[in-house]
Amino acid sequence: ICSITIITIKYQRPFNHFLPAAAAAFITHSSFSSSFVICNFFRCNSSSSSKSLHELERITGNASTLSHLKMSHSPKNRLKFVDIGANLLDPMYTGIYRGKVRHEADLDLVLQRAFGVDEENNEDIEDGGGVKGGTEAVLDKIVVTAGTLEESREALKLVRESPFADRMYCTVGVHPTRCGSFLEHGIEEHLKDLMEVIEDGLSDGKVVAIGELGLDYARTQFCDIQTQKEGFLAQLSLAEKTGLPLFLHNRETGNDLLDLLKTHRHRFTRGVVHSFDDTIELAKEFMDLDLYIGINGCSLKTVENLAVVKQLPLKKLMIETDCPWCDIRASHAGFSHIKTSFDTKQEKKFERGFCVKGRYEPCHIIQVAEVIAGTRGSSTSLRDIADACLRNSYDFYRF
Repeated sequence: ICSITIITIKYQRPFNHFLPAAAAAFITHSSFSSSFVICNFFRCNSSSSSKSLHELERITGNASTLSHLKMSHSPKNRLKFVDIGANLLDPMYTGIYRGKVRHEADLDLVLQRAFGVDEENNEDIEDGGGVKGGTEAVLDKIVVTAGTLEESREALKLVRESPFADRMYCTVGVHPTRCGSFLEHGIEEHLKDLMEVIEDGLSDGKVVAIGELGLDYARTQFCDIQTQKEGFLAQLSLAEKTGLPLFLHNRETGNDLLDLLKTHRHRFTRGVVHSFDDTIELAKEFMDLDLYIGINGCSLKTVENLAVVKQLPLKKLMIETDCPWCDIRASHAGFSHIKTSFDTKQEKKFERGFCVKGRYEPCHIIQVAEVIAGTRGSSTSLRDIADACLRNSYDFYRF
């Protein structure tokens, strides 16, 4: 049997910088017989909370008193999400649309909206940050996806150098429509270069999956089917050597990707079929291989899509934005279930503090969750969806 002491400290800016010393003084000069001391700081973002925790440990230096200390940094009981697939290397986040510069680069603002902090103080947004209606939500982690060797290098650089580096990770791999690069560079040489990036990223835990890899028969004008298959099978060797899971792409392939995965199931540990928009029968076949199903806006376009998503078991569900693509539009069947909207402006009228119309961001992941919850009626709450997907994402990526 152990006892727990819970300390709750509420504050207003700009006093957060005094919190570590104040809390430490209170703890060390008080007589706690508790085995655990839990200190909750409200209004700290995760970055400042982490710093406060380290500062508390440094000041007190009291292992017996601080045998276990946790800090809460999610105000107002926000829903938390992991965006398992975000294309944050896309030129739209540098202000370039269809080859034309429309506005300044704004990835910094996109990430601030995602993680729920304001631009000026890098602390929790208190007024909703342009969010209208719905439930307050925040990104816990973001996985940046790559589709080429060069993108893999850029993704690793991004997640390391971002101000939110402690919450960002990436994949390394070659998208099926880009598998022509294996012919250009030679399969063995290309795999060697990819493995160098992976090993670099494994050194600090930043690379968490192989991908985006798979098959895409909807865009064979970019890469023929045989070359796609060769590129896919070649990349399975990366999963074999590292134990990393697969971030899978499957578009209009019938059972071809499924059959390859069945044949080579022994070569990889885990996998998620992202942006799933096929039948429930195919989904069940993938899940029978112990794979997860990734859902985004492209999975929620039609009534048939919604019927499939409704039947997916929570234990096999993860969600993503696939941003800047796969926004949920008014013409989509899932749109009626959305409760949360964001202030937007067209890219030509860009203004800081506003999302860009038609360009999805990680912050929009709440809309994906709302549609999934909406398909299930009162049987499954939005929080049920959020909690299950968060838990599954942690189990899958091993953060």
